[in-house]
Amino acid sequence: MNKVNAILKNIFYLVGILVAFFLMSLLVEKLFHMYSLIPAMFTLAVFLVSLVTDGYVYGIVASFLSVLLLNYAFTFPYFKFNFSIPENMVSAVIMLAITFISSALTTKIKQSEKMKAESAKEKMRANLLRAVSHDLRSPLTTIYGSSSVVIEKYNELSDEQIIKLVNGVREDAQWLMGMVENLLSVTRIDGGNVKLNMNPTVLEELIDSVLVRFRKRYPSQKVVVDLPEDFISIPMDAVLIEQVIVNILENAVQHAIGMTELELKVFVVGQKAVFEILDDGCGIPKEDLSQVFTGYYEKKNIEAPADFKKNNMGIGLSVCASIIKAHGGSISVENRKTGGCCFRFSLNMEDECDE
Repeated sequence: MNKVNAILKNIFYLVGILVAFFLMSLLVEKLFHMYSLIPAMFTLAVFLVSLVTDGYVYGIVASFLSVLLLNYAFTFPYFKFNFSIPENMVSAVIMLAITFISSALTTKIKQSEKMKAESAKEKMRANLLRAVSHDLRSPLTTIYGSSSVVIEKYNELSDEQIIKLVNGVREDAQWLMGMVENLLSVTRIDGGNVKLNMNPTVLEELIDSVLVRFRKRYPSQKVVVDLPEDFISIPMDAVLIEQVIVNILENAVQHAIGMTELELKVFVVGQKAVFEILDDGCGIPKEDLSQVFTGYYEKKNIEAPADFKKNNMGIGLSVCASIIKAHGGSISVENRKTGGCCFRFSLNMEDECDE
């Protein structure tokens, strides 16, 4: 079905551009009697066809059709095909040569751009794989080490020591589950055939679900919530948007060194719902702000204390950016003047994204 749609789209562009330039050429001839401009106009038409369609075929077809239209309507005898006159034949050959070259050049440019895009995508995948490998090593080492100690020295450990080791295993297992959820979301969103489960979602219900999920893992971390008093319903894939908010909240707990307050704020601007997650922690170095959503951002200040030994900051935020982009929204981060960070994303309150 996608292939058929692509063919129909290319044919539509081909016919539409040629008809438009044919009518413009008739108008130019009638009003200004400038016959010399008409071949150039058809050459431009073929160039545009080659530029907006896929492959060589449509540009070549446009070349032949342009020569036929030029011969039929703009060379003597008018509105008849006549290739016996040498001037007409020379014009046709020149026209074909120019249009063939235009088609080849535009197709080559598009192929080059496609190769660059694929190269950038492969680089992103490699960076993601490297980041994942680095982040998984610490919790897996801890799980293996703690479980080995419990098995090998069970009789030598007190109940308190065993509980502490097992609790560490549980925390690392929870972290790994979150990492797997993020990776599955990346796979789902980056796949070309993603279909979001878009449904109108009541804002308060979404936030309640987020807080329940967040408090299960961080029961001691208070989140100050500021929501509009009006009833707000937003079309979204609620599971994915919930993951975005939880990822950013967890990022603040794990990386906002010195944080004393965490706030979740939502407000409406025009037809957009704007979500802000604010903390008063250490902030992000200015030179690193542009890399936060790339998927391979790492904290470089290794001397600073950290709440957790795992560094999934880049992957989690990359997932957030992919999800918001799939919803047709925007996401950004900035350092607050009073200290800390403000992560902000917006969603359309009308269902404008492509499901």
